Amino acid sequence: MANLVDLVSKKYLNPNVATFPDFRTGDTLKVHVKITEGEKSRIQLYEGVCIDIADKNSINGHFCIRKVTDGTGVERVFPYHSPNVTKLEVVARGKSRRAKHYYLRERSGKEARISIDYDR
Repeated sequence: MANLVDLVSKKYLNPNVATFPDFRTGDTLKVHVKITEGEKSRIQLYEGVCIDIADKNSINGHFCIRKVTDGTGVERVFPYHSPNVTKLEVVARGKSRRAKHYYLRERSGKEARISIDYDR
């Protein structure tokens, strides 16, 4: 049964995932997302801090990016194998000792910052 699932899911894998840089939670990322409006499509950037990574090597894998826009926190979940995620860039590597950064939801301003890891 597992082989059947692997065969079916192989068709939906995103070939761009192999070109994604290695990143962890706490890193500031720029995600290039394909937006379709009517018949036209364009690439839009979404930049923020990665607060969650789940099932990195799975077809169900995803990562969550959080940014603050006009004082309002916005979180967006991007599946690894989504055809809409065209490119991923690491802007800054964050110094982090946690797997999930959900505590950033309650913080704002300076206390919501993650320090830069210059050693990575």
